[in-house]
Amino acid sequence: MNFPATRLRRLRSTAAMRSLVRETHLEPSALIYPLFVCEGEGVRREISSMPGVFNLSIDEIVKEAEACAALGIGGLLLFGIPSKKDETGTGAYATDGVTQRAIRTIKASVKTESLVTIADVCLCEYTSHGHCGIVNRDGEHYEVENDSSVALLAKTAVSLAEAGADIVAPSDMMDGRIAAMREALDDAGKTNTPIMSYASKFASAFYGPFREAADSAPQFGDRRTYQMDGANLREAMREIEQDIAEGCDMLLMKPAMPYLDVIHEARQRFDLPMGAYQVSGEYSMLHAAFQRGWLEPERAMLESLLSIRRAGADFIVTYFAKDAAKVLG
Repeated sequence: MNFPATRLRRLRSTAAMRSLVRETHLEPSALIYPLFVCEGEGVRREISSMPGVFNLSIDEIVKEAEACAALGIGGLLLFGIPSKKDETGTGAYATDGVTQRAIRTIKASVKTESLVTIADVCLCEYTSHGHCGIVNRDGEHYEVENDSSVALLAKTAVSLAEAGADIVAPSDMMDGRIAAMREALDDAGKTNTPIMSYASKFASAFYGPFREAADSAPQFGDRRTYQMDGANLREAMREIEQDIAEGCDMLLMKPAMPYLDVIHEARQRFDLPMGAYQVSGEYSMLHAAFQRGWLEPERAMLESLLSIRRAGADFIVTYFAKDAAKVLG
């Protein structure tokens, strides 16, 4: 049937009608809030390139966790900022590391089963050189070693799981890390700890503000030898297939908005629970437009999140989580 018998505007006539026929929905429980935990007490240091985002000491992290639980947000994603760094990222897998202590404190202080605690697994925040693994350097030439890095990443995953993390989320992009983590977790008695793999993490310009937040910028070179080339969709599917074969339980796509086609393609091919990370650059870019009055903040925020859900993400890691949850109720 064609116009005038078919009038698609009939289903757009009122807010109630639009809500009734809406195909894609946003809910606070599908949002995950990233948090940057640092040493100290009473620390709430705003990140200059990310308005409203802070480096937080553990006591302040607990306050954020309580606020997120009250808003019905689905989870927290924790990144650690240690007071000391070294060549091998010792703080990432230390029993008393800042992230490990934060997880234990959250679990002891925030009495809720609705808030999932996710721990990022990487070495870049903890290494003095800022790379995501062990570096072999000879003058100007350097290599981020794969297999020795994987061993430390697996050790980190176990340490975080033993601290109480509900999910461990490797973001390093080393080959074989999922299999190594699954074996290490199982050997440590953590057979029920899921692995959420950043399965197709692209070498993106949109990570810039994060590197200020986490103090994790590489001191030399870049990460293009291990993070993915943004031009490669088919390779992204291969990365995902490999991580699934190695035993990951969930997928996380990163970044989100510049890679909606990758999210959509992954959703068509794979049945695992899948999220997407609306990364720091996406957040800061929108905030820059808000500050200049170029975009309506609430509408643009929700529209950006809806686009990610519509592409196929089951959940979204976003710095807008609290603001969006307040609007969504």
